[in-house]
Amino acid sequence: MELLRIAGGRPLEGTVPTSGSKNATLPVMAAALLTDELVELVNVPDIEDIETMGAMLRHLGVEVERPAPGHWRLRAGSVTGSTVAANLSRRLRGSFLLLGALVARTGEAVIARPGGDDIGMRRVEQHLEGLRAMGAAVSEDGDTYIARAKRLHGARIDLDMPTVTGTENLMMAASLAEGITVISNAAREPHVVDLARCLVGMGARISGAGTELIVIEGQGGLLHGTRHSVTTDYIEAGTYMVAAAATGGDVAVERMRPSDVRWLINKLRAAGCEVVEGSSHVRVRRQGPLLPVDVTTWPHPGFATDLQSQFVALMTQAEGMSIVSEAVFENRFRHVAELRKLGARVVVDGRSAVVTGPASLRGGCVRVPDIRSGAALVIAGLCAEGITELDAVYHLDRGYERLEDKLQALGADVRRVAVGPVGLEVRDLSGCIGD
Repeated sequence: MELLRIAGGRPLEGTVPTSGSKNATLPVMAAALLTDELVELVNVPDIEDIETMGAMLRHLGVEVERPAPGHWRLRAGSVTGSTVAANLSRRLRGSFLLLGALVARTGEAVIARPGGDDIGMRRVEQHLEGLRAMGAAVSEDGDTYIARAKRLHGARIDLDMPTVTGTENLMMAASLAEGITVISNAAREPHVVDLARCLVGMGARISGAGTELIVIEGQGGLLHGTRHSVTTDYIEAGTYMVAAAATGGDVAVERMRPSDVRWLINKLRAAGCEVVEGSSHVRVRRQGPLLPVDVTTWPHPGFATDLQSQFVALMTQAEGMSIVSEAVFENRFRHVAELRKLGARVVVDGRSAVVTGPASLRGGCVRVPDIRSGAALVIAGLCAEGITELDAVYHLDRGYERLEDKLQALGADVRRVAVGPVGLEVRDLSGCIGD
């Protein structure tokens, strides 16, 4: 077992590069099913969820190679199966991204209920209803979804809410359908735009990506291969921006688009931070007190739910009371109980967290419940006095590339340690202060 051990109290300073986006890579990997030619992907992050998607594609008969770090080559010359292995799909929410591409390519897709972080109900009805509108017969058998279609056709699809994976699934399916598909109330996240850019590079005809109305002119046949550079991860960039503000540091986050995190930049400025924007970087510096700021998550271009946990950790250091509300997922305050172990004063009231600061955080032992909660606990550990140890760090490995290396480069005292059964027993008895 591995732990992440953080000695807090040091402001982060320096520059940090942004890695390729996990949330952009997963759908473009799935898009490789839409062609029998080579799809080359670069700027791919080296994280566990990407490995899981690669394993699922191999299971379906796709040739998968990694000739260099960050470089993947995918060729679905023939797709030998239509069933996604349940043991893999239950490890990754992104497994459901294979549904639209697989039924469009083979006429059938069988996928177990997807797994991933337990942050609330992430319903898939809109994916299924969209495919039904395009002519697919969709059914459920226990925890398995089955979609079949001899030929998909264009349709108008009005989404109840702008679901990201639903928009991506339907864009991929519509790219091989016959006729025009219109997706209304579509998701507008940067990774949705990146998938559209990849599909266009493969010969698809797509307009409106990044707006609430996306139009796809179906090709009625396979797309061609492409070489695609995955967009950078604005959630990772935002995490380092928040960490800089929380620790009273001075950090330039490079290889990113400031426009992707406009909502975060505005909140950090309101909290008293200096934020300087460049063409492809953002510098965050805090020298004075941190002011309390209220936040409500919302689909893009609103405040991202994937940065809510980190922002709660930030507000524990603000001078006063702030309210952070979660409008996207109902179970996204799993970090709160762990933050309290470190001395945070946070009370959950329905779908809002009331944070009172500044809290004098102290080191302790905490367990990472999901990817973004883990990022919040890392930020809290960086602010805390003494040693903080994070258990279940594999969650962080699913979403952050070289996390400890990047933090060390910014001056943080953080390292990964392997702990065996004996070490675990000693750690539980005396390894944490304030436990």
